[in-house]
Amino acid sequence: MRLASCLLVILATLAAASVPAIMHAQDSPAPAMLVADDVYLSADDQLTAYGNVEAMYDGRRLQASEITYDQSTETLIIKGPITLHENNNTLVLADSAELDREMQNGILRGARIVMENQVQLAAHAMARRDGRYNQLYKASVTSCRVCETGRPPIWQIRARRVIHDQQEKQLYFDDAQMRVMDVPIFYMPRLRLPDPTLERATGFLIPSLHNSTRLGFGVRVPYFIRIGDHKDLTLTPFISANSLTLEARYRQAFRNGRIEFEGAISDDDFGPRSTRGYVFGRGAFELPEDFTLTFDIEAVRDDTYLLDYGYYDKDRLDSELAIERVQRDEYIRGALTHFHSLRPGESNKTLPTIVGNAEYERRLHPANIGGEIRLSALAHSHFRSSSLETDGADIDPWADGRDVTRLTASAEWHRNWTMPAGVLAHFQTGLAVDSFHIAQSGGLSASQAVEPAPSAALRLRWPLLKTERSGATQIIEPSLQLAWVGGSNPNIPNDESTRIEFDEGNLFALSRFTAPDRRERGLTGAYGISWTRLDPSGWQTSFAVGQVVHEDQQLEVSGLDSFTNSSGLSGKFSDVLFAGQIKTNNGFTFTGRSLFDDAFDTTKAEARASWQTDRTNVGATYIWLRNDPREDRTGNVSEWAFDASHRLSRHWTSSADWRYDVAQDRSVRAGLGLKYTNECVDISLSASRRFTSSTTLTPSTNISFTVGLRGFTTKTEDKSYVRTCRN
Repeated sequence: MRLASCLLVILATLAAASVPAIMHAQDSPAPAMLVADDVYLSADDQLTAYGNVEAMYDGRRLQASEITYDQSTETLIIKGPITLHENNNTLVLADSAELDREMQNGILRGARIVMENQVQLAAHAMARRDGRYNQLYKASVTSCRVCETGRPPIWQIRARRVIHDQQEKQLYFDDAQMRVMDVPIFYMPRLRLPDPTLERATGFLIPSLHNSTRLGFGVRVPYFIRIGDHKDLTLTPFISANSLTLEARYRQAFRNGRIEFEGAISDDDFGPRSTRGYVFGRGAFELPEDFTLTFDIEAVRDDTYLLDYGYYDKDRLDSELAIERVQRDEYIRGALTHFHSLRPGESNKTLPTIVGNAEYERRLHPANIGGEIRLSALAHSHFRSSSLETDGADIDPWADGRDVTRLTASAEWHRNWTMPAGVLAHFQTGLAVDSFHIAQSGGLSASQAVEPAPSAALRLRWPLLKTERSGATQIIEPSLQLAWVGGSNPNIPNDESTRIEFDEGNLFALSRFTAPDRRERGLTGAYGISWTRLDPSGWQTSFAVGQVVHEDQQLEVSGLDSFTNSSGLSGKFSDVLFAGQIKTNNGFTFTGRSLFDDAFDTTKAEARASWQTDRTNVGATYIWLRNDPREDRTGNVSEWAFDASHRLSRHWTSSADWRYDVAQDRSVRAGLGLKYTNECVDISLSASRRFTSSTTLTPSTNISFTVGLRGFTTKTEDKSYVRTCRN
């Protein structure tokens, strides 16, 4: 009985010596196990287990060369090397230890603690107090790999004493020195850091250095405030030579949603106002009956603030409140949006700044007639703050202050058949009714209009499949559609369908306008053919070509073509659409799309090529648009955009981006970056140049330098950056 009680005392060390301690108030731990080469009890009531001693209890594993329990003094003497494996990825190493029976107090010599397989605390001695505090004397803390070569780690914090509060998960330093390559950088009499097991704690984050031709040299020092388990606030003073700025970010999680706000307020002398600022916010909430509420807020005090400080490149801000529900056979959405333009030359008084949209769609599956019935209702309204009833000095032929409200209701029936020889047929017919109300039209359009739009369409597809001996599959699919839409476009301004995109996605649509304020009327046809090849080795190739034919020229009541010249859809015959994509098994992807007119001149073209491997990510994009005054393009648009990143070596990664305006023969933006990463540090250096200028915007160059200590602020998830020790 005495031998058994002594063994139980030794095994209890595993429950009390946890770093950090883990309390099991309700769960009963599994039986303890003790394994050793020899166990004997001496005459003076000392129990000794020696020779490959290993004890396991409640997910912990203790290894030592010898454990002795003195029953008279109720102390444990453990000879090393001592290794304690914790079930929360904490490892404790020591040369020797003397602890009381309850393991609440004692001392470990030559102690070393490894938390989360990364942060290491080494000390000449470690004392344990009240089962909660571990006091390390002459301690060093680092997350860098420490090898036996004698070389110091890249960074370390040395302190006369370090107290680890296991309950609060905090590290307190007395007389701390921050050292880089064993060279003291700065001294702090007191320092507090969270241990790696604590994900959120109030305190300073890693500062960063910045230099800008606009702002001058400056430093950002973020301070994180943990308000609770589900909300926090980050305040970041940004002090530069030409500006004083306070940045803020607030986050909060709810049981059914989340919100996040960010913003800044600045005091400078080069903006239109001495006090400048912005605020962006977003959130999402789950509502009863499967509805979702989302919102976003975007507001800025002046037009150039976001670019001057490098926060965002957006030149049109939108704030929206929306509610939505998506189910298998039903879709509901309502949204109210406010737009604000930052572009030079655009007046927010004559732009639709407040826009409301509501949409409902329902699918029915009638058994008697088959197919699918789609019922939908749309409501749209946009408001301009201008009170002008006559056109201002722009190319818009309608009044600048007009406000438009549109209601649309439609019912459609869709049905599919499989015909002989594998031909797939799709037939649809329906009726839509559009109602418009225009205020402040200036007498250039009707104030009210109602227009029905009956429609019918038949599409035939003939998919042909071939399997090669290599296992590759080829699919060729010719398609043909004949469609008719009745009625005529009413005498109302074109506010919603000013930009038309013609691509393979809407080649066989009844109308290629973006909104029901315009519809393609009359008889139209569309034909095309697509080819796809899928290779088991990973190669994928696809190609499509198509064209649209109108019965008559698409005319508005004003005499202008319904479609702009650069849309590719004006005239009786549309431009010919070519689109294709190639994917290889080594990460290369090329996607291209282009429109060619009857003279085989390009109307629109875009292409994207990218190559992605484990070490390299390179992409290039090209876009070309023909000049079109009706789309506010007085000249051709031709631009290149390039972005790349490459892992130069195990720890070094480079990046670059470049945007070039071919039409005006000038660069728009360029940037370079270099980053060093290992298991304990992130060092980033980046430089960017914005070449654009206007009456209120000047070109600027920005340089940023950031150092992050991994382990405390960022955990090492990618182990490929971790250094290894050489023998």
